[in-house]
Amino acid sequence: MRVLGIETTCDETAAAVVSTRPDGSGEILSSEVMSQIAEHAAYGGVVPEIAARAHVDLIDRIIRRALERAGTTMDDIDAVAAAAGPGLVGGVIVGLTTGKALALATGKPFVAVNHLEAHALTARLTDKLEFPYLLLLASGGHTQLIAVTGVGTYSRIGTTVDDAIGEAFDKVAKMLGLPYPGGPQVERMADRGDPRRFDFPRPMLGRAEADFSLSGLKTAVRLQADRIGAITENDAADICASFQAAIVDMVIDRVRAGLRIFRATHGYPTALVIAGGVAANGAIRRALARLGSETGLPLVLPPPELCTDNGAMIAWTGIERLRAGFQDGMDFAPKPRWPLDPGAQRVHNGKA
Repeated sequence: MRVLGIETTCDETAAAVVSTRPDGSGEILSSEVMSQIAEHAAYGGVVPEIAARAHVDLIDRIIRRALERAGTTMDDIDAVAAAAGPGLVGGVIVGLTTGKALALATGKPFVAVNHLEAHALTARLTDKLEFPYLLLLASGGHTQLIAVTGVGTYSRIGTTVDDAIGEAFDKVAKMLGLPYPGGPQVERMADRGDPRRFDFPRPMLGRAEADFSLSGLKTAVRLQADRIGAITENDAADICASFQAAIVDMVIDRVRAGLRIFRATHGYPTALVIAGGVAANGAIRRALARLGSETGLPLVLPPPELCTDNGAMIAWTGIERLRAGFQDGMDFAPKPRWPLDPGAQRVHNGKA
């Protein structure tokens, strides 16, 4: 099976071709991503209208390049998969409409992919991982702990009660006047700072449930910055290092809680998986690797380029869903909000 995947839910225009090997595993034949960082940098964040217009300008070129790099044409493609949400609706419409048009014009099956499900299944593309496993999905818009028990079957164990981790990184960067995108800038500054200088709070630490909270930590950083006043480069580095240390402590504690709940409700997971843009953060990856060693649980960390938005994860999810018997019609509507476990009860402390 050979599937074209299209991703336009935020500010990356991406397309990829993924095929299956004889043993059923996946092979990425091409993966093209065009970032819009330069277009949004002046605004300190993604501007939906600018993002949508950029997708319109880029999408045909990116798909053509993905097909060429894969050494294939649409005649050789078995199906088309496109991210249908969640995300910025203008961008979602561009990719979804393009995917439908290609499928309709070529008579190929079409799959509408949940962007979050694509993150959840990436570990099966990179590591041939078996179900069930615990997923930490951490990005600019989402922070969730999810029990992944099969294609299309997910149970949310924990979530953020306010901000997402990636959003907190970006807002701290903005407070300190760091360039966009903020997350990588905070990490770079943290590498030069003293993580012990500021004692920032670790929200939810020690709670039995596996939820996250970032607003209090973010407020503490802002108050500390206000107290300092004229922030030097050393001050900024120490704030970033102390903030990142608090995030790492919180993530490890919340994942431990999530593992306890997972074992009580689903048995032992095959692995702990981290996905989403925040999964590219080195400090978080190293801390989770230590947790994996302590617990004896395999840790699956997809390569950083497959943690951020990309077409390969969309194409692979299209393959997974087609093999599971799922296919979508041309009337599938874009979903700016699309929870991975719609209608499901969230599991807390081993109880629904």
